[in-house]
Amino acid sequence: MPRPARILAFGDNVVDCYRDQNLMFPGGNCVNHAVLARRAGAETAYAGAVCDDDAGRLIRRALTEEGVDVSSLRVEPGQTAYCVIETRDGDRVFVGANLGVSIIAPTRTDLTRLSDFDALHTGRSSHVDAWLPRFAEGTKISYDLATVHDPDRIARVAPHCFLIAFSASGASREDSFALAERARMAGACWSLVTRGIEGAILAGDSGIVEVPAKQVDPIDTLGAGDTYIANVLVGLLDGLQPELILTKAAEAAAQTCLMRGAFGHAAPMSIDLSNMMSLEEVYRTTRPAEAPQEA
Repeated sequence: MPRPARILAFGDNVVDCYRDQNLMFPGGNCVNHAVLARRAGAETAYAGAVCDDDAGRLIRRALTEEGVDVSSLRVEPGQTAYCVIETRDGDRVFVGANLGVSIIAPTRTDLTRLSDFDALHTGRSSHVDAWLPRFAEGTKISYDLATVHDPDRIARVAPHCFLIAFSASGASREDSFALAERARMAGACWSLVTRGIEGAILAGDSGIVEVPAKQVDPIDTLGAGDTYIANVLVGLLDGLQPELILTKAAEAAAQTCLMRGAFGHAAPMSIDLSNMMSLEEVYRTTRPAEAPQEA
């Protein structure tokens, strides 16, 4: 029996704070990926930074309980990253955030570990684009560009990617197909575009496969896109057929929508919100992780 795929998720984390429910959940694209890929059958590890506070301890505890290797999880002074969410007229609204200590560059040890893994997952929220060439020297890269569809950004990121993923809920079918093909032409081996209730498409050498979403009455859609990405990456590494991969991913994403938080593990909200910034301010002021020094 072949061994499970091995995946390292590197970068962002956050606790998602549901202020109107006084609950917080572990999350962030890379934390979610580590857990959801583990649930999909992979062996996973997470490399990131938290603080020794209630939020950081929640993230570590949840990862450990889910069977994720946390030997590369750092503890730094400061505050663990958080995002504040409210429900307004039944819709989820992101109110504000602070990225705390979550934006980090890899250490020499992190880079040395890459050869132990079949793939590394990261994304736009981790701000480590300068490290993609180094990552690609050690293993395959999975990258989540989320809602960023800028051709110039795609052209910079895609050549390093085994899998590149986008969120395109609300986009037309034609635009979604064009987005997937643009990323493939830019150099990505595989391109995934999730389309919310319309399902998802996966483009590769053999063409484009499209699978509809599995219809459920959602409790919380947070983490559904991350579920797709994690399941697609695991399926590709396992050598499954694209249509089967997307079908399994759609089923897993539907299950994610039936729980609160990206993968559960609720705790009473325990966050100092005095330094909360608007999302616009977060995007405007966040600086990338320190770039690698040229030899």
